[in-house]
Amino acid sequence: MGEVLYQGAEAKICKSEYLGMSSVEKRRLKKSYRISEIDSRLISQRTREEVKLISLARKCGVCAPLIYDVDVSNGVIVMEYLNGDKIKDILDGLSESEQEKLCFKIGQSIARLHNNGIIHGDITTSNMILVDDKVHFIDFGLGCIDSEVESMGVDLHVLMEAFESTHSQIPKCFDYVLLGYKKEFKGSFKIVENKIKDIVRRGRYR
Repeated sequence: MGEVLYQGAEAKICKSEYLGMSSVEKRRLKKSYRISEIDSRLISQRTREEVKLISLARKCGVCAPLIYDVDVSNGVIVMEYLNGDKIKDILDGLSESEQEKLCFKIGQSIARLHNNGIIHGDITTSNMILVDDKVHFIDFGLGCIDSEVESMGVDLHVLMEAFESTHSQIPKCFDYVLLGYKKEFKGSFKIVENKIKDIVRRGRYR
């Protein structure tokens, strides 16, 4: 394994090489507090689900890394290394028109996911990489297949909160996302928009 790109509670992500190509290896971590058999089953299940979601995302026209190899039993996914910039690192430095264009694209991609019943589960600017002017989504580890409006609203609300906490000086970005989402979404945008507002209200009265 090469350079560690990210170490979280659930997985370790390292830069590696696969058949002469630069790649990323995502390895789910074992949990000592869980019964071994249950832990292994959960790791296999989540690995299989993530690979499925990444493949489905690509099929519906959303940029995501190519999968090179999978070891389900050990919870390892080897995938394409995306040589680009995290949206988190570049968004603040863009001009307003560039921010609008980029966020509009993000909204369109999220709508394509939702049109196909794909919930990402952790849409933040850290989980998007810009490569050749295309937004690539990574880390579907918390994702699922779900067509409920509640899940779509929560998915977008996560991004809204990410903008508020990480990019608070550019408050219009989420509005641009919603414009792109509205253009691409095949269901009722108004219902999804109202669900986001409902989730915000619920958060205030906890």
